[in-house]
Amino acid sequence: MSRVPGWLGRLGAGLTEMSERLDERRAEVDKDHTDHTDHPGHSDRPDHARRGEGAGHGGPAAPADAAPDAEAARPVRRPAPPAGRRPDPAEAVPWGVRVAAEAGWRLLVLAGTVWVLMRVISAVQLVVFAFVIALLVTALLQPTVARLTRRGVPRGPATALTAISGFVVIGLMGWFVTWQVMENIDTLSSQIQSGIDDLRDWLLKSPFHVTDKQINQIAKNLREAIGANTDQITSAGLEGVQVIIEALTGILLVFFSTLFLLYDGKRIWEWFLRLVPSAARPGVAGAGPRAWRTLTAYVRGTVLVALIDAIFIGIGIYFLDVPMAVPLAVFIFLFSFIPLVGAVASGALAVIVALVTQGVFTAVMTLVVVLAVQQIEGHVLQPFILGRAVRVHPLAVVLTVAAGGMVAGIGGAVVAVPLVAVTNTVVGYLRQYSLEVQGDGSADAVDENAEDPAHQG
Repeated sequence: MSRVPGWLGRLGAGLTEMSERLDERRAEVDKDHTDHTDHPGHSDRPDHARRGEGAGHGGPAAPADAAPDAEAARPVRRPAPPAGRRPDPAEAVPWGVRVAAEAGWRLLVLAGTVWVLMRVISAVQLVVFAFVIALLVTALLQPTVARLTRRGVPRGPATALTAISGFVVIGLMGWFVTWQVMENIDTLSSQIQSGIDDLRDWLLKSPFHVTDKQINQIAKNLREAIGANTDQITSAGLEGVQVIIEALTGILLVFFSTLFLLYDGKRIWEWFLRLVPSAARPGVAGAGPRAWRTLTAYVRGTVLVALIDAIFIGIGIYFLDVPMAVPLAVFIFLFSFIPLVGAVASGALAVIVALVTQGVFTAVMTLVVVLAVQQIEGHVLQPFILGRAVRVHPLAVVLTVAAGGMVAGIGGAVVAVPLVAVTNTVVGYLRQYSLEVQGDGSADAVDENAEDPAHQG
């Protein structure tokens, strides 16, 4: 215990001596700095100036054209900090670490903003999805309104006629599918039972060596799984009432949003531009019409491709005597709005129906028809119809659809790809806009079009 105070005393004395030496060194540095400030012409003048003075007093003068070359060739050296003076902390940090820190906190702020935005969207998910679907429907119906207006029909009646007709067609498609399913449910049930029996016989005679005991065990496991989840199935049925109410609310929101976007889209767009800061308004005004053209091209191209898929696959499965060929074709049309994944799901549904109703051979032929049509779609139709209007890599499409489905289910998978396509267009235009503004010194070189995107051709 007696050594501790002595050790602390020696440490304190050493620190005191070090502090006195630092104070003396700092005083010397300040004195040198004061001397340089009082006599600025003694040592701070550049060498070429002193050489010029020597030449003026009779010394040899350097050529006049050699002085700039010598100055340009001389490396610029940064003055070292005075001895004993600590450098600036910002200069002591390596450049790479500073860049990483600057990018890091900006990414954290951006991630926090996106997280808050997603929380807000999830709270009003029904409203957001209704408005996004209304935008897609508006992009599909707006050309019809424009044609009717050019032919002399007032905008109000043209908007009402187009919107009502569009939703009536969509409603008739849903009613037709439901009607066909209800009309053929009994026949389909008997065909499915017969198909299951045929499939069982085929498995017993197949080279897979499946036994009757294994098939019975699989059937028993299915019955037990259904019985164990009876409560969940019942609760899902009770929740179906709430789902129906939300669906009806969403349909009404989509209808009225589409109606107002078709009729008053210009004033809505101008009101939105007034919310944008004035410094960013020219760029947003130019990006809006381009984003709308991209969305319109995507919707029109997707509808056309989906219609071609549904027609040709429907004709194929009709000639193969697959039950409910027309409802399956409608399902294929609707599922085609989910890129890549929708085509696979609808094709698999057609193959399963063919398998359990008509047998293995018909299922294989249905698979051939589906694959052939989808190959033509992917390699001919989409590049030709969509062209360069929607430039999204297939990997980005797959990842976007997966992320949208995980975040918001089927609705997220539907709107994910057009959202990415529009974002790609907007970001590309804003990057070009900023380069042109920096190059010209003003925003006059870029089209500051504030026209309503819902009225673009």
